[in-house]
Order: sequence, then structure tokens, then C-alpha cells
Amino acid sequence: MKISIIGVGLIGGSMALKLKAKGFASHIYGVDQNENHLHEAKKLGIIDEIASLEKAVKNSDLIIIAIPVDAAKKLLPEVLDLVTQQQTVMDAGSTKSGIVNSVTNHVNRNRFVAFHPMWGTENSGPQNALSESFSGRAAVICDREHSAQDALKTVENTAENLDMHLIYMSAEDHDIHTAYISHISHITSYALANTVLEKEREEDTIFQLASTGFSSTVRLAQSHPEMWVPIFKQNKENVLDVLNEHISQLRKFKSALEKENYDLLEDLIRNANKIRGILDK
Repeated sequence: MKISIIGVGLIGGSMALKLKAKGFASHIYGVDQNENHLHEAKKLGIIDEIASLEKAVKNSDLIIIAIPVDAAKKLLPEVLDLVTQQQTVMDAGSTKSGIVNSVTNHVNRNRFVAFHPMWGTENSGPQNALSESFSGRAAVICDREHSAQDALKTVENTAENLDMHLIYMSAEDHDIHTAYISHISHITSYALANTVLEKEREEDTIFQLASTGFSSTVRLAQSHPEMWVPIFKQNKENVLDVLNEHISQLRKFKSALEKENYDLLEDLIRNANKIRGILDK
């Protein structure tokens, strides 16, 4: 199968490596506005050929859009303008409603499958791509009823070759759930990093005293704004909803300490411990 990867960074690059290793992809075209990314991806063997958008789409069976969600929302209609009823288009965005709504009435809407591989790191660029990144992880397909059966099957086969397990839901439900389990985590990490940077002026002290717990908590704060500002923008209402609840929880901890109510503090911690049982399933 000939595949186009639009956006040869961390996600697109990792998908390309895995699909080549599995023999699912016979030839991979790379499309990216960042020339350095393209040449690095070619050098690393992630892609076989650097191509223009038009050439890549024309010659591919499957087109994967792996760029920031605002850019994907804008580009998707243009890509669907170029495809035939024998081709399949999928994305890899962390928000779905804005993207699917951008092509609701497109004549080739049925060739598109909304897809989200539930994996990512704070790193970016093709040099950080990893072939086994997606193995054992969840992949979400949204609004499958709006996709042609053969296009849906192609994307399901792609997920299978990425060694992912599939979950199906609506775009709206996807955005609600990802706000709870992904997007709020990033905001919390950014806020914690800013808090420490504001209060602890001695950088050497941060470096010397940082525990593994602190490092893991603020790891996401290294994620790039070029990717995350569009995500927060497109999922604004859901993120605000969970952020308000998070602020409420922080106030409970603050009140317990201010009032020296250590029984309440223990209750809050014990209740939070319940998450362990869910994650360990």
C-alpha cells in the first residue's frame, strides 16, 4: 500500500516506521512545511520520497494527516478535494469535533475516517519517532457511520498493523473524555512548572532537588505550544469544564490546610487513591 504522511514529526514519523516494519506500507511519501523535518525523515528512512501535497495524494492509497489540529481542520477539505472514491484519508488529531465538522457537507466526506492514536510524548520531530510507540495502546475511531465501509476497513487494518486496540465513539464524546484524561493533565503540568519557576528563582536548586515525582509531573510541560494551544482552542468548552472542577479540588486541599483539617486532607488523598485501582485494571 502506498501511503502519504502529511506531517512527518513524532506521530506521523512513528506511524510510518511501524507501518513500514510491518510491510503494510510499500512506499511512503512525506509532506511537510518544515523542510528540515522532511530531509531528516528521509535520512532516517521514515519516508521513501519527499513530495508535494498534490503528488503525494494522487499516488497514495492512504493519506494520513498528522499535523496540529488547527492546521488539520484547514487542510482536510483541501485533501478531500483531491481524492477519488478509491482512496482513504485519516487524521491523528487529539480533538475531533472541529475536524469532522469542517467536512460535514464535503462530497468526499465518506473517504475520511476520524482517528486518534492515544499516544504522545513531550518530544517532537522525526528524530524522536519510535516504531513501537503505539503497541498495546488505544486508538479511537469517531463517527464511523459517516465513513465508507472500505475506508473504515483500511483504517481498522492500519490500527491493527500499529498493534493498537480500537475504540469507537462519537467525536463529541471523544472530546469530552480526552479533556478529562489528557488535556487537563497538560494544563496542570504547565501550571505546576510556572508555579515552581515563579517561586523558586534558583535554577540550580530545582535541578539538584527535583525528585522523580516532580520530574514526571512536569514532563508534559515540555510539550510544544504549537501543538497544544490549538488543542485547547478546539476543545475549549470541555477543557474549561474540567479545569473548573480541578480548581475546585485544589481549593479543597487549600482549605483543609488553612483550617488544619487533617482528617479532610486524609479523606481527599484516600479518595484520590481510588484512581490506582482503575489504572491497574
